[in-house]
Amino acid sequence: MRLPNTEHTSRPWRIHELTRDFRLEDVWALPTPGGPDDFPRLVQRFASADPSQRSSRAVRTLFAIRWKLGGLLGWDGPDAGLGSRVPTLRDRLPADLRETPGPDFDALPFASLYLLDDEWAAEIANRTMHGVMHIGWVPDGTGGYRGQMAVLVKPNGLFGSSYMAAIRPFRHLIVYPAMLREGSGNGGRAPASRHGARVAQMVDSKSRIGDLVPGDVKERRCRP
Repeated sequence: MRLPNTEHTSRPWRIHELTRDFRLEDVWALPTPGGPDDFPRLVQRFASADPSQRSSRAVRTLFAIRWKLGGLLGWDGPDAGLGSRVPTLRDRLPADLRETPGPDFDALPFASLYLLDDEWAAEIANRTMHGVMHIGWVPDGTGGYRGQMAVLVKPNGLFGSSYMAAIRPFRHLIVYPAMLREGSGNGGRAPASRHGARVAQMVDSKSRIGDLVPGDVKERRCRP
């Protein structure tokens, strides 16, 4: 379910310190109920996701087109990413956040920024934009917790702004609904707790987090 931007901006997330020049694109409630200690399990499931292996046909088609265009037009080359076209946000991290880097991604072209008890941030960059995925762990009002996702972007000039505007309907009408609708099951991996089972089940159904901000997964796998 999409949420008002204030659900993100009103909370004292540390990501606010790093992204004052970024635009908040989306805020979503993730149907991943759990207990107060289940957040690391949610984070790990996102970090290990591989959207090329499980997604709806419509989403796979959209991103096959995106990756093909990116390859042809050079949107995802080594000179378009973090540390080349744009500096990494790790350069902005205060000392305490530098000590909590977060997990590596198995397949997706993101780089973790930091991981705390209730929030995690990762970044991505290509020729169109510099983006941040922020995952928080928030009270659900019934005594439990759930995930909350925010996507922040810094478009690359007029081209990047136009691109983000063009793909917005596809993200809202196809990608996000598919993420919230598709599949269930924990991929055969037994979670450590009842709450963790629910988190694992729901994240498997939404593990297309790479669909949120475009990037070339196959190219990222080849990079050091």
